[in-house]
Amino acid sequence: MKDSPHLQNFPQLNAFHAKPGFISLIGHRGARGLMPENTIEGFEYILNNDIIAIEFDVLLTKDEIPVITHDFYLSKAITRNSEGNWLSKDGPRISNLTRSQLEVFDVGGVDKSSAYGRLYPQQAFLSDVRIPKLTDLLDLACLPKGQNLILLLEIKSEPSFKKSTIIENIVFEIEKRSLSNRTVLHSFDWELLEECNRLAPNMPRSYLSQLPKSSDDLYDKPSEEISPDFSSFNGSIPKAIKAAGGHLWCPYFKDVTADLVAEAHSLGLPVCTWTVNEVEDFENMIDLGVDGIITDYTDRAKNIFKLRGLRWQ
Repeated sequence: MKDSPHLQNFPQLNAFHAKPGFISLIGHRGARGLMPENTIEGFEYILNNDIIAIEFDVLLTKDEIPVITHDFYLSKAITRNSEGNWLSKDGPRISNLTRSQLEVFDVGGVDKSSAYGRLYPQQAFLSDVRIPKLTDLLDLACLPKGQNLILLLEIKSEPSFKKSTIIENIVFEIEKRSLSNRTVLHSFDWELLEECNRLAPNMPRSYLSQLPKSSDDLYDKPSEEISPDFSSFNGSIPKAIKAAGGHLWCPYFKDVTADLVAEAHSLGLPVCTWTVNEVEDFENMIDLGVDGIITDYTDRAKNIFKLRGLRWQ
């Protein structure tokens, strides 16, 4: 069987297409359940454990430097100050701090006494870990040990910056290192992805979705301001992504059905679901036929895949 035009044009999409006996395994924020999230240490853990794909988040600092962090502000649950103390409250916003100002904060662990921290009791606790620049990860991907790394790069929409400014600063660093063929641009902001198509047509686009009825995670749910109004769609989400020229669908796992997976596949769209962490949910997603699973616990996923006679890519 010949590859689809998408696979021919974008070889990195091979990492997100299931094959007989294989399923894609993508480390969420590196491996948030096991290592400090969105850190070089977490990304190296992924590489050292035979996984080639990572999902991570990028924001711009005040001086327009792309950095890898999920929240729009410094989170008190994962941030310590220069004295080693947890922040007393969330903030300030990443967009209000320069890269050099960010350097004083340590994100090498999670406060296990916080509500957020109690979700990740297995996460390693490190010190002297900084919010990485995007270039830190891109440089890792250029090293021999990172030569197969595939980057599922979530672009966060920050109202302080024009969408074009965010994209241009990110894409410049990717293209400077000739990593376009290993990067997928990924967002909940479908308007931003349209702008990606204009500014970076040489990189495929991944469309994130979560239906309002399943927005039950206080920490991971997308902003209502940037997500499309799915109730206004004439057709299904996969059809809307196909109509937009998208290349990958990443739905929240509670929104996945066998019919939607089959429909996406009929449209040539692989389906990689997030964020799957519990054994029962891994089993369900495999049974529903998804192409890939984004998880905080890559070790759990590997064990379940082995029990099911599956390998990962």
